[in-house]
Amino acid sequence: MTYRAYVEIDLKVIAANVATIAKSTNAQILAVVKADAYGHGLVQVAQTATSAGATWLGVALLEEAIELRKAGISQRTIAWLTPPGEDFISALKHDIDLSVSSISLLREILSASRTLGKKARIHIEVDTGMRRGGLLDEWSDFVSEIAKVQDEIQIVGLWTHFARADEPDSSVTQEQIDEFEKYRADLNSAGISPEYIHLSNSAATLTRSSAHRSMVRLGIAMYGLSPDVTTLGDAAKYALKPAMTLKGKLSLVKRASKGSAVGYGGTSILTEETKIGIVVLGYSDGIPRNTTSSAGVWINGERAPIVGRVSMDQFVVNLGAESTATAGDYVTVFGTTPDGNGYSIDEWAAAAATINYEIVTRIASRVPRIYLN
Repeated sequence: MTYRAYVEIDLKVIAANVATIAKSTNAQILAVVKADAYGHGLVQVAQTATSAGATWLGVALLEEAIELRKAGISQRTIAWLTPPGEDFISALKHDIDLSVSSISLLREILSASRTLGKKARIHIEVDTGMRRGGLLDEWSDFVSEIAKVQDEIQIVGLWTHFARADEPDSSVTQEQIDEFEKYRADLNSAGISPEYIHLSNSAATLTRSSAHRSMVRLGIAMYGLSPDVTTLGDAAKYALKPAMTLKGKLSLVKRASKGSAVGYGGTSILTEETKIGIVVLGYSDGIPRNTTSSAGVWINGERAPIVGRVSMDQFVVNLGAESTATAGDYVTVFGTTPDGNGYSIDEWAAAAATINYEIVTRIASRVPRIYLN
């Protein structure tokens, strides 16, 4: 079977990235596989990461955790974005740890626990400065309430999320750590000592060993990408390799004259006669519409930059006047190429004025994933 486009995921690379991080820390590793494992495949990556040494799995949504269980994956798993009204009965039946960030959520989970006659396993999330998830103004009342019911639940973890760990020179991360310790002291004073303390995302895992504590949450770094190329350098600096390669077919190759306007709005004018190729991928597949000509594809050992606007199902590249490419040839949009000269995920992110996270997570499900190793 041939595909008009496909994604290659090198699972051996993901395993190697996990092993590389494991060598650099004494903390346990929680592999973050939310958002279909950043577009790499939820179940396949979860299986690979745990085989490579990750002792925990982390997802945003409860349905992601349940999908892991239905796939036969029994590794300890936490779901941390569960709004009120979620099916907490199912969560408990599937032995899924839950994050708690409000009194009302604690009460809902406790109600499900009592109904089922099974203790819920919870991780308390505190807001140390990001002002996103986590307990903040309710904290004092929350401590009083959870202290009264701590025998009815398992308080497994205490955690927070860093806002600027990808900025090594920022003082904010240390300020968040200091704030976190205040929350921890409050719990200890109430007789509560969670087993797992986790603060570090990928950026802190790579750059701040003092924040590793008992567990680190390994997200973008596991997929071989840097949390921020500008401030931290690329993934190669940390001996990590990208695991995703995107390929697509040329549906058409033709010669176009100098002065031709290409694409919707005619925003790009050819400065010389050349051959152009039409790649059967577009913004419905996750290719950012606003990508500039500083990104493109690799074909026959050459780079071919994007010309004009990306369309819904296709985009145009400048193959060069002497190109031997023909319709039906595969091009590499980003990722591994035989000579290593293809466009990287980071280059695509820069060309689309976004971050590498978005490039990999937005590749649509209609683009098949092919798993290597």
